[in-house]
Amino acid sequence: MRWGITGAGGQLGLDLQVALAVSGVDLEKEVTAWKRKDLDVTDADAVRDAVRGHDVIVNTAAYTKVDDAQTHEGDAFAVNAIGAANVAAACRETGARLVHVSTDYVFSGDADEPYAEDAPFAPRSAYGRTKAAGEWAVQAHCPTAWIVRTAWLYGGGGPNFVKTMARLAQERETVSVVDDQRGQPTWTMDVADAILRLVTDDAPAGTWHATSQGETTWHGFARAVFEGLGHDPARVLPTTTAGFPRPAPRPAYSVLGHDAWRMARLPLLPRWDESLARALPDVVAPKSDESHD
Repeated sequence: MRWGITGAGGQLGLDLQVALAVSGVDLEKEVTAWKRKDLDVTDADAVRDAVRGHDVIVNTAAYTKVDDAQTHEGDAFAVNAIGAANVAAACRETGARLVHVSTDYVFSGDADEPYAEDAPFAPRSAYGRTKAAGEWAVQAHCPTAWIVRTAWLYGGGGPNFVKTMARLAQERETVSVVDDQRGQPTWTMDVADAILRLVTDDAPAGTWHATSQGETTWHGFARAVFEGLGHDPARVLPTTTAGFPRPAPRPAYSVLGHDAWRMARLPLLPRWDESLARALPDVVAPKSDESHD
């Protein structure tokens, strides 16, 4: 089976390559990993030529600068919607199976129970709107695709919340973190493993939520990072979203339900705190190069 990964320089793309290698896939012979400089997903002809000859395409390419998207929505739409459409159309034309990665931001974030896989879209930010448009495009062009929504990602490659907290623990006596946004911290390696399960088990096409079990706030997440690194978690102080205004609205509740996994009798991702404990040594280890574009 020949795999292609768009956005392969991001933290999920990097861990997907690790997961494939661990599963026995020969990265040199069986995997094409396109970084942003290698493949522009907004170029339909280039995407079609690249996808040809592959059996599975995992589209992790995305414009993920949530705040910048508020004033550059056209740029975000080009990658998150048009790019997704190009990849989906190419997969349909060539017969490749598609795994398209999406986000909790397609929802409003004002629910009081986990969002089901078929919950209606209600994005509140430009980033969320462009990712929702991408999902529509994938469904329209490639109905056999797996759409994998995830959230609150962290991993060994690239910047993320865990690395930021680890750095601030060294630089500051206290850190204030919002305590009124709830979600599911999710290790990119767990998402990579989940993607492999969907493909190798030939799971039903449709939408899947690849997030950790359990939930917490950003404040609770930060305390867990401090504690896991041997720091006093009391140094993490709670604050509110209103105290840290950002250009793009953040969902207050980003917990995603996992009914698709249960119905397919496939293993759910681990609990967020268990994965964090396993991931911390690798995530905070010094990297020689944090630029993966």
